Amino acid sequence: MTMLGLCCGLVAIRFGFEGRFEQAATLILVAGVIDGLDGRLARLLKATSRFGAEFDSLSDFLCFGVAPAMVLYLWTMHDYRSLGFAPCLLFAVCMALRLARFNAALDVGPAVKPAYAYNFFTGVPAPAGAGCVLFPLFLGIWLEQMDWPLLAGAVRHPAFVGIVMVAVAGLLVSTLPTWSFKNFKVPRDYVLPLLLGTGLFVAALLAEPWLALALAGVCYLGMLPFSVRSYLRLKREAEGLLEPVVVGGSGTGTGG
Repeated sequence: MTMLGLCCGLVAIRFGFEGRFEQAATLILVAGVIDGLDGRLARLLKATSRFGAEFDSLSDFLCFGVAPAMVLYLWTMHDYRSLGFAPCLLFAVCMALRLARFNAALDVGPAVKPAYAYNFFTGVPAPAGAGCVLFPLFLGIWLEQMDWPLLAGAVRHPAFVGIVMVAVAGLLVSTLPTWSFKNFKVPRDYVLPLLLGTGLFVAALLAEPWLALALAGVCYLGMLPFSVRSYLRLKREAEGLLEPVVVGGSGTGTGG
């Protein structure tokens, strides 16, 4: 499955050179789905290995670092030549640094990581970063389909795309705690709203897929402050449990 995801990223770059940007974006999304499945499948089959982890990181770098940067460069950033290539280069480099930091954390071992941090990534993960950086492409394709050329041109402007790329690159290498959703448990009171929201998103994805994908990126970025708040709350609770409890008072008198 990892090899299949890698091929999706390579073909997405080819489609970018051919000007088939919708197909290129679709293949990057497919690579993201595969990336979410291959690790879980390997754990279910008890087939995890260090080779698989390294191969997965190399595939992620190409699919979520190189491919989005190349597609966006060919879509609009080439209009600014070297200046337009700089944000693309920065994004790919930050993706490599983010993945290298993740691999280095595997060597440290799980004992160093506190228990409350198990459900959090450090920085925005690679597939989410690729989805967020492709926000202008998703929105631009939808605006072109709606025949709104002025808005589509504004979204496709290299200055706007460059700002998005630099911002997402910063999130990739940041120390921002972000939810991993691996062991995410939904409170009972939020189950029904979550199901309704999921149903609405699926309906929007079927009706207007590019708009739904663009909104998904905005929603993910909007969740980051809540992720930080949740992490800090769990950290305070864990530190509170470690504080020593003082029994009795101080002094030389006898206690009552």
